[in-house]
Amino acid sequence: MLLAAALVVAGAILWSTQTMVRAWRAAQRDEALTRQALLLQLFSSGVAAVRADPPSLLVWQPLARTARKLFPDDFGAFDRAAGGVFPFTREQIEGAHARWTAEWLAWEQRHDAEFKLKASMAEHELAASGGSPVMRARLDAVEREKLEAYQRRYEEYIRTAKALQALAGDQPD
Repeated sequence: MLLAAALVVAGAILWSTQTMVRAWRAAQRDEALTRQALLLQLFSSGVAAVRADPPSLLVWQPLARTARKLFPDDFGAFDRAAGGVFPFTREQIEGAHARWTAEWLAWEQRHDAEFKLKASMAEHELAASGGSPVMRARLDAVEREKLEAYQRRYEEYIRTAKALQALAGDQPD
């Protein structure tokens, strides 16, 4: 009788332990799914931001690199599901660089056209004034403004382009 009671108690303990282990595993799966959903939500806004503003990749990619180190299993699952490095593949980084360059070229054309018009108007006013020193100074100011704006924007373009190229070089294939 004592043996039967011991077997019943042992069976109850075994059954309880298995139930607790199943519940613990289910909780771990739920926690992992919740974490993955939050990571997907976070980086979906990053992907959208990079499409709209290529330099924002310089903020999002280091964040993604850190998250990959903190949650390697989750990002491994994302990589397998996405068929590439999640959230930013080398191709996406190179695409951001290409969009940044295209935006630079478009800005450069607009800038040139804008300042050609300003210079033309200043030259016309200079000629109409009979060579007035004030109008000469105004034309010179337009030329300085054109050069300063170009230099500021070009520095930004180069700094960002180099940083985007470096990100692409650091990205695994």
